[in-house]
This record gives sequence, C-alpha cells and structure tokens, in this order.
Amino acid sequence: MASRFGLEIRAADAADAPGVAELMLAAGLPGSAAAITARLDRLKADRATVLLAVEWGPPSGIIVFHPRHTLLADLPTAFVGALLVSPDARRRGIGRLLLKAASQAARSAGCGDLVLSAVAEDPSLQAFAEATGFSAAESSFVRPLRKQRPS
Repeated sequence: MASRFGLEIRAADAADAPGVAELMLAAGLPGSAAAITARLDRLKADRATVLLAVEWGPPSGIIVFHPRHTLLADLPTAFVGALLVSPDARRRGIGRLLLKAASQAARSAGCGDLVLSAVAEDPSLQAFAEATGFSAAESSFVRPLRKQRPS
C-alpha cells in the first residue's frame, strides 16, 4: 500500500499470524499464531481492515478498523479496534503512518469519521490522538475523514 524508508504498510493475511503474535507478545499481550490466524479470518469475514507496518522480521505495527453504520451519521464510521506498535519501534512515526493508511482505506470504504477508543486515562494516548488530528469525545477520539460542510 505505502512505503517509506523501507517501511511497508500492507493488508495482513493468515500467513502474517506468527509475526502478529510476536508483535503482541513484545507488547505484553497474549496471542498464539493459531489464535491470531482464527482472529484474522473472523475479522476478514466481518469486513474489518487489518493493516501491518513491516520493515524486516515481524511486523512493527498493526491497525484494525471496522466500518459501521450508526444512528448518529449518514456515512459509516470506522472504529479502530486495535492500534499497536512494537515497543522497540515506537517514536518513529509508525503509528502515524498506520493511522494515515487506515484513514485512506476508511475514506475509500465510504466512511465519514475514524474513531479511536480510549480504554483508560493514558496521557500519551491522548497526546498522540490530538497530535494526529483527533478530538476528544467521551471515551474515544474522533477524526473526520471528510471536509465538514456548513449546516
């Protein structure tokens, strides 16, 4: 999809499961390759988009979003279910590139907003969300994907 200084952003598939499991383990999250394979299959069946940031070896980062219709908007909203960057690859712009690629994919899928859920009060997540164009909204951050039209 995109490449920057040897970093490639591309769609994940079942063959990426061992690398995704390694990425999750490095971040302190559980997940075996077999479990990740099954989850990737379920995500694909649910029309989710899974993008990886790959340099060499296991993926450096992953983002997952689900387009959903809501009562609050005419266009579907893309809900980010996961955004993870390997601890040793952080502070290099990988999360920002994953968000950019997800925004482009969500816009192409007809979505109007991108929502990043915040499960806990994390000042670094809040700073990252605000630095990448999100606005705080209750327990999440929202970023419009299309220009706002005057009402």
